[in-house]
Amino acid sequence: MTQAMIEVDALTKRYGETQALAGVDFSAAPGTVLGLLGPNGAGKTTAVRVLTTLALPDSGRAAVAGIDVVRHPAEVRRRIGVAAQDATLDRLLTGRQNLVLVAELSGMSRRLARARAAELLEEFELADAADRVVKGYSGGMRRRLDVAASLVARPPVLFLDEPTTGLDPSSRQRVWEAVRQLLAGGVTVLLTTQYLEEADALADRIVVIDHGRVVANGTPLELKQASRGARVEVTLASPHPEAVAAVASLVNGPVRVSDDGRHLGAGVDPVPGLATSIVRALDLAGILVDNVEVRQPSLDDVFFSLTGGELNGGRPPEGPEQADDGHKMLEGARS
Repeated sequence: MTQAMIEVDALTKRYGETQALAGVDFSAAPGTVLGLLGPNGAGKTTAVRVLTTLALPDSGRAAVAGIDVVRHPAEVRRRIGVAAQDATLDRLLTGRQNLVLVAELSGMSRRLARARAAELLEEFELADAADRVVKGYSGGMRRRLDVAASLVARPPVLFLDEPTTGLDPSSRQRVWEAVRQLLAGGVTVLLTTQYLEEADALADRIVVIDHGRVVANGTPLELKQASRGARVEVTLASPHPEAVAAVASLVNGPVRVSDDGRHLGAGVDPVPGLATSIVRALDLAGILVDNVEVRQPSLDDVFFSLTGGELNGGRPPEGPEQADDGHKMLEGARS
């Protein structure tokens, strides 16, 4: 059996009266993306800080690349890269100078540092801007440079903390493509994100944390199928007083009716032939139908059903570590 590259077992962590982690378990296989999702204050940042050796757990075990993060933190740091939520590079240096500096701090000679910087600039489509100062980069360019810097030492495990927050759709897509290229090279990625569609697009598995506990763990498809969150939307040719009664036995729960009476909506089990059955039931009642659409559950539906709220739904910070800036996280992981 292949050893997991990230392992978390019964992990607990308390900050004063706040139970940030309450027995969390999850793992990530080599060469995969694990999406770590949860509302603000759920425990995501605490879990990442433990895995990157920036916080000690109260109990439980965490390991990266088979190395215990508590017993051998220096060994763990040699095997990870961290791209923190806030860019941590020097805005007054050029992109090339930033990467060379990180490489030299990682122990590379000047010659190897320059070669590695050039390689990463090409890989992340930044070669044309290599000798421009970073303060002149767009948000997407800075984010790609930050991810590139986390890969200077070729770590087998990469932690991406909300890598596309605040980026425009085009820049987000380019970061996504960079992540896919990392996977092709065998890198294991732990991704925290505020965008459910990002987790859906990139993650092989998703772990949802709420109130310091894992409330769901599976592939995006498995979570959607388990949520029973599919909905049917019916558009009638004209309003009809018997429409709700005609479809009531085929749906779950109450049927929502629009103000004009032409649109019906309800939760359903997405079984084969459902749309046909609904059309037949309405036809038997003498009701003309313009359209029937069964919408499969999205990760948004899954998340709401699991946590009862939005992903960034206004909870208080999960602990004092939220006040630490990204620079501290990145430097701690690189040391």
